[in-house]
Order: sequence, then structure tokens, then C-alpha cells
Amino acid sequence: MLVDYLKLSLMAKYPNSRGRFQNRNRGPKGLRRNDRIRASEVRVIGPEGTNLGVMNSKKALDLARNVGLDLIEISPAARPPVCRILDFGKFLYEESKKQKDTKQHTTKMKEVKFRVRIDHHDFETKLRRAEGFLYNGNKVKLTLQFRGREMEHKDLGVDRINAARDELLGVGSADMDARLVGRQVTMVLSPLPESKRLLKFNQSKEDIDDTDYFESDESEKNAESGIKNSELSNS
Repeated sequence: MLVDYLKLSLMAKYPNSRGRFQNRNRGPKGLRRNDRIRASEVRVIGPEGTNLGVMNSKKALDLARNVGLDLIEISPAARPPVCRILDFGKFLYEESKKQKDTKQHTTKMKEVKFRVRIDHHDFETKLRRAEGFLYNGNKVKLTLQFRGREMEHKDLGVDRINAARDELLGVGSADMDARLVGRQVTMVLSPLPESKRLLKFNQSKEDIDDTDYFESDESEKNAESGIKNSELSNS
């Protein structure tokens, strides 16, 4: 019979597993396996991913037991439900690895701050950091804060953000045009597909510093002091 043939085949592939089967029914909430599978018939996937067809759930469980593995219900909503013969510990490991990989590839939002009065070297330093974020698959929010009388020259702030966007075209594209909200100009860039990302300000991937950047309080105070002094001299 087909079931007997499958049983012998699995036992031949997993000779060292025989006899190790235990009543391992407890697991993550909502996940059924072994004796807790309720369906009378299931579609069975073998340990190597082979479709073994539809069979009585008791026969499927017998197959798993004879090779010391578990019968795990992986698609309960299917008709009939799909079960896989696999070591439950290995199954949990694979699922955990999938979740970890998903988290690692989750897009994060990074922020890079600019000023209207920024010298060429500092501008490139910030572009290098933004480029690194985008190259590693993160979104980047470009922010420019107006201070004092800089609000009288809003166009300069927008131009500065647009210039940054143009310099980063090799790794990202703007989700929308620069927006002026209150005393800030902002723009969000999304990374290009990985195969299309080209570095311009970083020599290689190893040169990228992907840590978040915060301006020091001292640099903020110095910059603000410079603006105030400039305002006083112009008044």
C-alpha cells in the first residue's frame, strides 16, 4: 500500500530518528501538531518538501511517528489542511530565523539635519551619512531648521534641501517635494532597489557609518550664537 511504501521510505531516510518520537503537542498558541490536529484528512508534505498527497490524519501521524518526527499543521485554513512531517525543534528554528530576517530588512527612518549656513565640507559630511543610510535600505528624512531672520529667505532652505536630494540620486528618490512646515523644511527619501544603488560620497560599503547622528549641544549653541551676532551686526 502507498502508506506502507511512504513509511518505509521515510524510515530509510531517517534511520536514527526511529523511537525518538514523543508526545510533543505543546507549542506556540494556535499551532496544532500530532494528536491535536483535528482534521480527518490532511495534505502531507514530507521532510524533504515532497508532496505526499492527501491522506487520513491518523495515517499521516503514523508516518511521522515511525521516523521520530512531528506532524505539524502549517496551513490550517487550506482545504484540506496542509501538514508537514518535520522535527518540531527544527521547525521553530526555521520560523525564528525567518522572523529575524524580516526584522533585519524592516525599513527604518533616519534623519539628517542641515542648516541654511553650512560650509561645503559639512554639507558633504551630512550627504555621506545620508547616503550610507539609504544604501543600507533605510528611509531618510532631510530636515532644515530656520533660525532667527533666516525665515526671511525660505527659498534658500528649500534650495539647500533640493540640492541634497540631487546629490543623493544614486541611492534614493524623494517621496514628495520639499515641504515647509513652521520653521522647518523637510523631505523624505526612499532607498532605490538594492541593485541600483551607487555610492558617491562613500568609497565602499565598509566606509559607511550607519549610526544615528545628533549634533552636539556645543555646535548648536555656536551656530545659534553666530546667527545672533550676524543679526546684531546687520541691525
